[in-house]
Amino acid sequence: MDQDSHCTAERELLEAVSRITTFSTTNPADKEENQPKAEISCHLRKENPEKDDLKDSNATLSPHSSMTTKELQEYWRNEKSQCRQVKLLFEIPSTRIVEHHLSKYVMYKIIILQTGSFDSNKSVIERRYSDFEKLHRNLLEEFSEEMEDVTFPKKTLTGNFTEEIINERKLAFKDYLRLLYSMKCVRRSKKFIDFLTRPELQEAYGCLRGGQYPKALEILLEVIGLQERLTRGNPVSIVPTLCAIMVCHKDLENPASAFEYGEKALSRLRVHSSHRYYIPLLETMITLAYELGKDFLSLQEKLEEWKAKKDPVRVFTLKELAVREYVQ
Repeated sequence: MDQDSHCTAERELLEAVSRITTFSTTNPADKEENQPKAEISCHLRKENPEKDDLKDSNATLSPHSSMTTKELQEYWRNEKSQCRQVKLLFEIPSTRIVEHHLSKYVMYKIIILQTGSFDSNKSVIERRYSDFEKLHRNLLEEFSEEMEDVTFPKKTLTGNFTEEIINERKLAFKDYLRLLYSMKCVRRSKKFIDFLTRPELQEAYGCLRGGQYPKALEILLEVIGLQERLTRGNPVSIVPTLCAIMVCHKDLENPASAFEYGEKALSRLRVHSSHRYYIPLLETMITLAYELGKDFLSLQEKLEEWKAKKDPVRVFTLKELAVREYVQ
């Protein structure tokens, strides 16, 4: 690329960053005028999911920064991602009837898609009628006022396995999940998130405790994406899953991948040094960094700094913590 073209590219990137900066610092009242009003309020007021669910973008970059073109490109991508509204869509395309010796039930295949992003990944889970019923009962206990007008598909005395009833419930459950997700208090609640992730996590940690690391890793990698989408406002909550993935990779003798997920977990605990995973994570990262020939001194300094501030206590290893998750 000649010098003029290079300068032109840099000017275009600076202008793009400036536009993103302007967008991210727009008065919230101005953004609210353009927001769709379909979302249900949990406190009898409109909610702005873009404003509530995304991190604050006020820490902006000056157009006169000395960043290189590559750094500007990376910054622009990150800013655009922060500004983009993220929503989840729920589809129930199919079902299957499961028959055991003493029971028979319908499993509903739920596909969860993310919109407003270049990420085309989707999550696929299965739930039965009783799972939905338990979720509804739990949400009524915690959000009785907000759930007052939410209808739930009733059981019938006969015909529960007819094609007509199953198809009706497919549509009803799809609308039910979309309605729940439209309520901010519900979609952020532990009960709603557990409904979508807990069965898979329980299976994964069971495999981890049984030494079935490939199977555990497969499930954890599938569920971590959904967890990230559901907990955008609370990134610390997925640290245990990231550490479990790290443990699997480490025991499968894949230190580079273990270190990669350790970095992701550590980045979420920068201001949470009192978190129960912080010290075991640091200790494991030091071991991996040494093994991989990476800088481990900075990690060692953080560990010594923490130990100097805290009284000596019994600290579990990272694996010991992981196998204690989802025991019940």
